Amino acid sequence: MAPTNLNTPVPGIPYFTPQHVHSPGTPKELSSKTPTLFTPLQIRNATLRNRFVVSPMCQYSAAPSGPKIGALTDWHVATLGHYAIKGAALVFVEATAVQPNGRISPNCPGLWDDAQIAGLKRVADFVKSQGALVGIQLAHAGRKSSTAAPWLATVDGPRSKRADKDIGGWPDDVKGPSGGLDQVWDGIYDSEQNRFWPPKALTTQEVREVVQAFATAAERSVKAGVDVIEIHAAHGYLIHQFLSPISNRRTDEYGGSFENRTRLLFEVIKAIRNVIPASTPLFVRISSTEYLEDTDLGKKLGSWVVESTIKVAKQLPALGVDLLDVSSGGNHPDQRIDGFNAKNYQVEIADRIRKAVHADNLKLLIGAVGMITEAEQAKRIVEQNGAVAQLENSIREEAEAAKEATDAKDGKQPLADVIFVARQFMRESEWVLKVAWQLGVDVWWPSQFMRVTF
Repeated sequence: MAPTNLNTPVPGIPYFTPQHVHSPGTPKELSSKTPTLFTPLQIRNATLRNRFVVSPMCQYSAAPSGPKIGALTDWHVATLGHYAIKGAALVFVEATAVQPNGRISPNCPGLWDDAQIAGLKRVADFVKSQGALVGIQLAHAGRKSSTAAPWLATVDGPRSKRADKDIGGWPDDVKGPSGGLDQVWDGIYDSEQNRFWPPKALTTQEVREVVQAFATAAERSVKAGVDVIEIHAAHGYLIHQFLSPISNRRTDEYGGSFENRTRLLFEVIKAIRNVIPASTPLFVRISSTEYLEDTDLGKKLGSWVVESTIKVAKQLPALGVDLLDVSSGGNHPDQRIDGFNAKNYQVEIADRIRKAVHADNLKLLIGAVGMITEAEQAKRIVEQNGAVAQLENSIREEAEAAKEATDAKDGKQPLADVIFVARQFMRESEWVLKVAWQLGVDVWWPSQFMRVTF
């Protein structure tokens, strides 16, 4: 509902910022011609003002030690807040470690301590003051932890560099499903060339402690005012490492069979869902395939493929997961995909998963991510037929009215329900507004941008 006083402050924050009369990035008028991309979406009690989601993007900008270790800073307010100001519906805080040794780097954020709540709350307060929702991606890096910020790697050397104790790393506490030199992520163990530390295998008790750490971090997220929680089960980090037979060689109840390898993911989902409000949406990001099935390693050990993800996806609605964020790769350097040059390489997989889930009459939203950079491309991903009713009053009411547009009409299905965008927002923080202009959608801008006096 628009404020009646045009200079009404946003309540509940310790500084003045005006409540926008109309939420930035929303159409001035919704009609049957409005692209689905600019229609709202209701997920539990959360309402996305459009279908643009800012993906979690590592910034390596948190303190590596001391009383502010792992806490978000003004850098995060500035960067994440800017996406909210310019119309993104949901802005995700980057991969946030649930345990100290679960950070990707010493400079990554964490939520293993109550002292880290305040920094997250400050970011959440500002993002929400601009009409957006704030999400957090809870993560554990596993065997890919204790690496350095990328700019510390040599200019013409590897993309990553392992972090030793002199820069805050924890080489003796890198953990994974399995341990040993053959479990170094990049398969190289050389003091000059290696980019990752050899992991030690988590004990069964330590695995259970990881599950509890995810749940406790989720509770802290809620206390900080986060609207949406995402579990990071992709890109070769710990949960993905457990899913894959290539990185999981365990012989206990967390290894071997498909049921055992997926146990950690399902336990984390259940643990988080049990401690967060029923009104809070829960997402899972997964690497839908490892691109390893055609490699010697994949042929020998098996690998995680799209069919594996579909099997998991069909179990998620019953566990209280609302959206599957479909990514891919990251668990081994031998993967056979060039994601930087393959346009729509993950969108097609997202479409395949969505169709499989819907064929079983299951309700699970699907997010598409990866190389989404153009207006028409973004429009097509979430487009569907069907009229959108004339809308009134609040965004929540708009979402209810637009609900019809998320169902198939005349046999036409969207490829995904929302788009997750990362690098394009880094290049153009105003991308939502630019896409609106390119598609001919007249949207509201931030109040402060409507008139500038010189």
